[in-house]
Amino acid sequence: MDDSQLRHVWRNGQRHDGVSSLSEPLTRLVQYRLARRVRQLGQLAAAWDECIPQYIREHTALVSYARGTLTVAVDSAAHRYRLQRLLQDGLEQAIRERLPSALRRIRLVPGSFDAVEFPAQGGSER
Repeated sequence: MDDSQLRHVWRNGQRHDGVSSLSEPLTRLVQYRLARRVRQLGQLAAAWDECIPQYIREHTALVSYARGTLTVAVDSAAHRYRLQRLLQDGLEQAIRERLPSALRRIRLVPGSFDAVEFPAQGGSER
């Protein structure tokens, strides 16, 4: 064997660490998968806030969106009934018209949650 063949055999016999940078795959994941999902959920939340009356909206929380089904938690049976009636009376169709994605169904589930209050922007915090 000549010197170049020995170097080739030696290099191929060396153990490879298998360590690679995660930045490139993670960047792709964020850019293509998560960014699209966040944009889609943002449009969905905006349509929800635009269409649902305030007195019902503050008793709801968007839980998940999967396979065209939006799952919404409602904190009481009375509010869930009112929201169900509003959706049946055309509100669900109004939400669908505002979305570029395919919303097939809105599923209402009982849930309890605390309302999140954000301080007013530009004002002084206490």
